[in-house]
Amino acid sequence: MSAQALKGTALITGASTGIGAVYADRLAKRGYDLILVARNHQKLNEVAAQIQDTGRKIETLPADLTVKEDVQRVALRLSSDPTITALINNAGAGSAGKLLDSNIDDLESMIYLNVTALTRLALAALPGFIARNNGLLINISSIVALAPEALNGTYSGSKAYVVSFTQALKNEVSGKGITVQAVLPGITATPFWGKAGVPLEHLPSEKVMTTENMVDAALAGLDHGELITIPSLPEIADWEKFEAARKALQPNLSHKTPAARYAIV
Repeated sequence: MSAQALKGTALITGASTGIGAVYADRLAKRGYDLILVARNHQKLNEVAAQIQDTGRKIETLPADLTVKEDVQRVALRLSSDPTITALINNAGAGSAGKLLDSNIDDLESMIYLNVTALTRLALAALPGFIARNNGLLINISSIVALAPEALNGTYSGSKAYVVSFTQALKNEVSGKGITVQAVLPGITATPFWGKAGVPLEHLPSEKVMTTENMVDAALAGLDHGELITIPSLPEIADWEKFEAARKALQPNLSHKTPAARYAIV
């Protein structure tokens, strides 16, 4: 049996366009069968047709992950299908407008998709991965997780959650045959920007990465064993310094008495 035949199946959310569609192509070429999830059935079929020559089994699973019932349906598939060995939590929405000018219903839907749906799907997949001592979980975050001043606080906050969630999971699944990764793309040439109200052509071209380069860099980071991958970051040492500074705060984040600088007796 070939190594490719042992890959199993990768379920990819947001697979009809952009980053998700490129992950579908790359993972099929790495030997994964695919389950492609998104709202638009026609676009899912187009993506499937484009990568049919890889010879992998490709299934489309239309679902709107802002709808609880659809999330539960995909979660059931993840928890009940033993062939699934990878979950790429890519589906997400953004918001670039000022918070006070935003529609709260739109923000709530975005938070549900970026946080609640992602969490439910990950926690549906992981027990089976652990039982089989084999699984891959990739959560797509964003560089705004580290820059809350960019775009607006609801979007950046939802993506900061993805980073924290992935870091916490790493500790819980250590030694259980599970690989987890959070990917923090910068500005990437996807339909995301138009939907968020910022046309791609209005952004500085020197800051915009192609989806192909973004996904290829993310997969290289995965191959290197990175928990956090920032495709644009030249030096991994910069991230390591950031993490070291964060961890250096921990011993003093909770004490019985207030800090002396507050002069509270």
